[in-house]
Amino acid sequence: QVQLVESGGDLVQPGGSLRLSCAASGSLSTINVMGWYRQAPGKQRESVATLTSDGITNYADSVKGRFAISGDNAKKMVYLQMNSLEVEDTAVYYCNADSFTRARYWGRGTQVTVSS
Repeated sequence: QVQLVESGGDLVQPGGSLRLSCAASGSLSTINVMGWYRQAPGKQRESVATLTSDGITNYADSVKGRFAISGDNAKKMVYLQMNSLEVEDTAVYYCNADSFTRARYWGRGTQVTVSS
């Protein structure tokens, strides 16, 4: 089992920045991809950014150039740096861990609200 706990969500003005953190614990040796997803009201959950165990990153087109995913293996943390935030970025952001056993793990989410 893997446990994920997100933090860092907040209310921020358009153009502002936030850094989300995800603390991971448990059987992390089986994890090969970590990622951030988001779900806005009335919309499906979507992938925002992923980071493989080889260090390969992938981003949704809507956040390319504005968001950056990173990881700290020693601290068992994954981060999402979000810059130039837009109203459309408002959502609950979820940390995700995918295992090579095909198990998927999710955190409970953290609310990001972009509003003036």
